[in-house]
This record gives sequence, structure tokens and C-alpha cells, in this order.
Amino acid sequence: MRSHEKRVNVCPRTQGKYLVSVVLTAVFAIASLFGTLLFSADAVADAAESQAVAQVGNATYASVQEAIGHTSMKNVTVTLLTDVAESVTITPLKGMRNVTFDLNGHVLQADGSAVITVPANMQLTITGPGTVAGGTQPAVDCRGALHVKSGTFTSDATLMRFAETDETSAQGSFSDGTFIAPTLFNLLDDAKNLGYVTVRGGEYRGMIPAGLNTLALLSGSFSDSSNLAPYLADSLGLIPDGTSGDGTGDGMFHIGDLAISSKQTSVELDPASGLQQLSADDLLELTETQLNGIADYRLVVDSDQLQALNDQIDRAMQAVEKRKAFEAVSQNITITAVRNGADDVIDANSSRGAGPQLRTSDHDGVSAQVAVTIKAVAEPEEPGKPSNPEKPEKPEMPRSGSAVQALAIISLLLVIASAICAYATVHLQSSRLHN
Repeated sequence: MRSHEKRVNVCPRTQGKYLVSVVLTAVFAIASLFGTLLFSADAVADAAESQAVAQVGNATYASVQEAIGHTSMKNVTVTLLTDVAESVTITPLKGMRNVTFDLNGHVLQADGSAVITVPANMQLTITGPGTVAGGTQPAVDCRGALHVKSGTFTSDATLMRFAETDETSAQGSFSDGTFIAPTLFNLLDDAKNLGYVTVRGGEYRGMIPAGLNTLALLSGSFSDSSNLAPYLADSLGLIPDGTSGDGTGDGMFHIGDLAISSKQTSVELDPASGLQQLSADDLLELTETQLNGIADYRLVVDSDQLQALNDQIDRAMQAVEKRKAFEAVSQNITITAVRNGADDVIDANSSRGAGPQLRTSDHDGVSAQVAVTIKAVAEPEEPGKPSNPEKPEKPEMPRSGSAVQALAIISLLLVIASAICAYATVHLQSSRLHN
């Protein structure tokens, strides 16, 4: 009986402990579930943030195209946040005409068409380091306005295509950047002309086709110099790398002011080694004078000065032939860069005024001067008369002082001997008479 009562008293305590355990378990489960939900929400937020590829102001977007659509007058710049493959068209909100695209050190790669398309009446400015990679597609197709301030642009085909039609005219301006493709600029399929494209800087590795008559090259470096002459401004030419500075060279041609350079600004001609009259080409070769560019110019030697030099050469040749003296002379000759196709060219420094004056560029009279000196020739000495081998020369009597003295002594001895003989003869005759 006592044992039964004991069991009855213990049971309520056990039930209380069990109830507390259940409650604690439920609380722990609810807390775990809440923590899991919070962690999942953070993970979703992180995942959403990691998928952002572009930013406008403080807002991020999952595509560049979406970001372009959310630009505004206040936030006009789209910043690339990661490398992405996407072909985009510059179509901002209604009323917007100008978008700036900051590559931000990342790569925007083509996805099925040109990487960037600029429609008519739209303007795009590209800044920042980074790459626009067209692959088999162009980097940019432009019917509006494109301004490139930096970046690298590549394509396996045509890099940039522009279009001027009856309704629209594309514009392009390049101030810096690196541009690499087999063909750098060309027309879109329906274009009548390129539009108005101006290169003010940058490095261009590829070919520019002929016939893009609205392309202007004002500055920059180019790997292919073919077809470029018509695109250079009047006073500009292409300078091969290494003509100045450290001379290492990188195979590029750099646009610079039109200039003439002579490796030999002063040369000497020696009549003793033989002379001949010089043509203009001979003079350019002799002085190693070159035009630094491939623009539509040629070198012209002042004809009057060259004729004066040839007259002096003739005099020197005649002096050598006639064995006469010739004094050294020097002649300065001006070499001028003039446009091809000129019918009448005169020296830029001439004051005669004969014929039309030719404008060589925005700066008249782009010229250089060389000096040619003809060495002096001394008059040769009169050569001695050769001896006649048929008539033997008569022996000449010695005419030295010692020979004369010897003859005088001999004569004196003969006189003395004669005197002695005469004395002896007289003395002998006297002796005979006494006897």
C-alpha cells in the first residue's frame, strides 16, 4: 500500500519534467528555423548582389542593357562591374540622348552581334581602362555619335563601322585608346559614306581602307601606313618610329608635322677624284635628304642654285683637264617640300615672283638647306725636258775649283822648269868661252 502511494506521488514530477523538455525543444526548433530563414535571406541578397554586372548611381543591375535603360539626367554614367558577354544597344530613357560608359577595367564581349550599337541621334562616350572585344563581330556599330577617350578595342574582322545615309550622319572622335583588328574602320552595309570620323590620338594596329573620304587623321600611331596619305591633314606626315629618340622602334608610324631631314647637311667634292654634274636626285642621294612623311608631298631642289653648283663643277673639271689652278667654292642649295601635282614650282625663298606661288601646307616654305663644297686644285709644276737618246751627250770639262788650281800649278812648274833650263844653257856657254 505504501509502495503504491509512492508511485502515485512520483508520476506528476516526471510529467512536469517531460513538459518542460517538450517546450524547450519547440523553442529551439523555432529559433533554428528563424536563423535558417535569416541566413537564407542573406544568401539570396548576396547572390542577387553577385549577379550585378553594371551600376548607375547607387543602383546595380543584372545586365548592361538594363542599366542603360535606367540612366537619367542626374546619373548618365553606366559603370561595368565585372567581365560579361553581352551585346548592347544605347537606348536610354525617353528624352535621354547622351550616355557615358565606364569600362572600369573589365571586359565587355560580343554576344551574337556587335558589342555596342549606337543608334541614330544617340551619343555614347567610352572611358576608363578595359576592353570591348568583338571576336568575330565588330566592337562598335555607329549611326549616331561615338567618342572614345580610352580603352582597348579588338575584333577579328572590322573593328568600327559607321554609316552616313540620307537621313542620318554618324560621327566619331578618338582621343586615346588601343585599336586592334584586320580592318579598323569601314562602312555599315547601307551607308553611302563613313560619316565624320576624326582621330586625335591612340594606337591603331590594323589597316584602314582607301576611299573613306570623311576620315581625318590628326594624331596617333599606326602599324600600317598604306592608304593613309589622303587622310592626313595638310601639314602632317608619318614619322617611322626610331627616327629620333632612342631608336628602338616598334614598327609604328607616328603622325607629326611635315619636316625635311638631311643626314649630310654639308658635303665635299674632290676634283682630283673625278667630277660630274649633279641632278636633283643625285643631290638628294648625296646628302641623304628625306621627307619624313607619306603625305601627298615631294622634295624639290632649287633649280637656280643647283645650276650654279653645276657651273662650278664644270670649271673645276676644266681646270683639272688644262692643268690649271682652281680655288675652292661652296654652294648652298635649298630643298623644299611641295604638293604633288604642281605644274610650276619655284623656290619658297625666291623674290623673283615668276610663276604662281605654291602653298606647301598650312605653313608655307617647309624646307631645308645643304651646302656642297668643291675642293681647291693647285697648279702643277712645269715638268723637265726629256733627254734625246739618239744624240749622245758631249762630255763636259770639269769646271770645279780644284781642277783650275791644278792647271795653274802645272803651268807654274813648267815656267820654272823653262827658266832653269835657260839659266843652265847660258852658264854652259859662258864656261866654254873662258876655256
